[in-house]
Amino acid sequence: MDNELRVFSGTGNPQLARRICEHLNVEPGGVSIESFPDGETFLTVHDDVRGRDCFVVQSTCPPVNDNLMELLIFIDCLRRASARRITAVIPYFGYARQDRKTEGRTPITAKLVANMITAAGADRVLTMNLHADQIPAFFDIPVDHLTATPVICEHFRSLKLDMSKTVLVSPDVGNIKTANTFANLLGGELAIVDKRRVSGSQSDARAIIGDVQGKDVLMFDDMITTAGTVTEAVKLVRDHGARDVYVGVTHAVLAESAFARLEEASLAQLCVTDTIPLTDDARARLSTVHVLSVADLLGEAIGRIHRHESISALFK
Repeated sequence: MDNELRVFSGTGNPQLARRICEHLNVEPGGVSIESFPDGETFLTVHDDVRGRDCFVVQSTCPPVNDNLMELLIFIDCLRRASARRITAVIPYFGYARQDRKTEGRTPITAKLVANMITAAGADRVLTMNLHADQIPAFFDIPVDHLTATPVICEHFRSLKLDMSKTVLVSPDVGNIKTANTFANLLGGELAIVDKRRVSGSQSDARAIIGDVQGKDVLMFDDMITTAGTVTEAVKLVRDHGARDVYVGVTHAVLAESAFARLEEASLAQLCVTDTIPLTDDARARLSTVHVLSVADLLGEAIGRIHRHESISALFK
């Protein structure tokens, strides 16, 4: 084991942290995390971290506030124990959708969370598929922003779909860049679901720009929460004659309302990554779900940060 490297896991995603440690061939750092009867979190690090390069793996997924507070306490603990450098590894960054003021008297909570992580004592952040490109600029410390695209692309290549009869569909206008990236990597044509309001009294009129008649459809997004956008897009492409529909997302947030919608959509496959742990109950309720691990990608990035090597080289 590299005596200078320490990888710790919070309670947000311990399975992913274990896989990352296996990739790095290191033992997970020793830590005890408990809750007092009043709900306060108490944490004890058992390893000597003085002068060490420390990484804390913690997805701020539901329960978001509990996992975020635990991350802040973890960082503070390592800072007070004289760690040389502390990197917050946040596979899923909660509050990412609150990245701008949409109206008066509303917060920009993503910026607040960035300030809190910095104030706690983190030296840098490693995260994946942020909801908005501007979020890394909210931090006053270095941010390494990874994408799960290579992992998801490799999976869909393994399905050996006939790309001459496959269309990459953006489920909304805001997702065109992502769909175009996958179209360039996988091949296939590109189509866009256009949703707009006709009048204040009428529901959204939906149309599709592109031809999906008699073709398989691939859709990609950074996260799936209520599944409303995706399942509306699936219904639309089916109405226009699409055959099988495959959906790939990085973060499976999966609110309760998502399960019925996804089952009703009858997807050929729902592909998600393990940035957020998927419970056994969720797997049982989603008959078409397939989980990919980003542990090797995150582990390689951690190794490169530790050795002061390029992260961008991972994606060339």
